[in-house]
Amino acid sequence: MTTISLLGIPHDDNSSFMKGASEAPPHIRRELLSDCYSGWSETGIDVCAPGRHIDRGDIQFDSNSDPWDVIEQQVADAMESGDPLICLGGDHAITHPIMRAVRRRHSHLTILHIDAHADIFARIMEERLADRLIQVGLRTINDHHREQFKRFGVEVVEANRCGESLPLDLETPVYISVDMDALDPAFAPGVSHREPGGLSTRQVIQWIQAIKQPIVAADIVEYNPRCDISNMTATVAAKLVKEIGGMMVKLRSQ
Repeated sequence: MTTISLLGIPHDDNSSFMKGASEAPPHIRRELLSDCYSGWSETGIDVCAPGRHIDRGDIQFDSNSDPWDVIEQQVADAMESGDPLICLGGDHAITHPIMRAVRRRHSHLTILHIDAHADIFARIMEERLADRLIQVGLRTINDHHREQFKRFGVEVVEANRCGESLPLDLETPVYISVDMDALDPAFAPGVSHREPGGLSTRQVIQWIQAIKQPIVAADIVEYNPRCDISNMTATVAAKLVKEIGGMMVKLRSQ
């Protein structure tokens, strides 16, 4: 049986506007395991069934260690079994040390980055932590971003070009990074940077379900419980955990 690892990374020291994303992991877990919802994904996998996932808890940080080193090592340890991993952030900067650990296990790798913003992926591409970067849902692109896209050969699908389907011609294992502000605030108000004109929950799920290559790891970041309304965003984040996890299992069984 494929086991999905969950790892909380409660770190938001690099948040550019508002703290609070470090508080997200327990809120997402609560919705994921709530008796109010089914643990089954739309692809027919009970992600919450005994033995289907292992929760590795939250990384503990101390003042004596470099948090990037701690994250990289903890992610490497979580992936040692060879099973896929879903990380619960935290701000989006945590993707950088996660990718350092993931890359060591995968010499060929594509990042599917779903976000309203271009974020910190220039550092990831400078270190050659992925062969290919696809950014979907962007709607705050500036001239500097466009220069970076050209520099690293980034493939961009802006939010105004996102229809009901998104053809994904993927040839390598995939890492998914979901920033919750990719979704329109109507679906996910609990974020520090609300960007109107965003994606629907259904769009994001359809793109996840369209992936045909193994999903080796993922992160769900930038959920800020301090900004949420009636746990709406926590519920969406938990739904995405189930759908990503379901696809991880499905693709391994093919």
